[in-house]
Amino acid sequence: MLPYQLQHQLYQGGQSEVLTRQLMERGHAAAVLLFDPKADALVLIEQFRIGAKDDQDPWLIELVAGVIEEGESGAEVAKRESVEEAGLVITQIEPIYEYYVSPGGCSEKVSLYYAEVDSILAGGVHGLASEGEDIKVHVVPFQQALAWLDNGKMNSATPIMALQWLQLNHQRLLNRSAQ
Repeated sequence: MLPYQLQHQLYQGGQSEVLTRQLMERGHAAAVLLFDPKADALVLIEQFRIGAKDDQDPWLIELVAGVIEEGESGAEVAKRESVEEAGLVITQIEPIYEYYVSPGGCSEKVSLYYAEVDSILAGGVHGLASEGEDIKVHVVPFQQALAWLDNGKMNSATPIMALQWLQLNHQRLLNRSAQ
């Protein structure tokens, strides 16, 4: 956490007093919603998350994701992480959103993507041992994923946003796949 002293313009005119704020400079990440329109299923991952350690179950259902390194695009990260975390090669990718995770105290921005995969190839445990990853892959029918959203089993922001986007675009994606 870095302390910053700053001022900003006020809506009523003039400048604010000098403010001190803490900011975690985290870098940026990419996440990808893996969907198989032929099977009408998502490929989701499950892994331990330190931020959820006080929860009864700190193993979260999430999307494949990773940190964007210097010189990489978000789409490149999504493709790389799909292989590392789920053992899947993306056949088609498109951007969904770019958003700040928690701009009140963190600089991190996430580039969120939609990608199509063949879920028949999904399963098992993946991740890089060098990064201490122990990632379980789940193939989840679309309706089951919606139930997980409704009952709170999916409780991390990125997969919630991605699944809500999929709800809005579900029929269009199925139709496009059927062509």
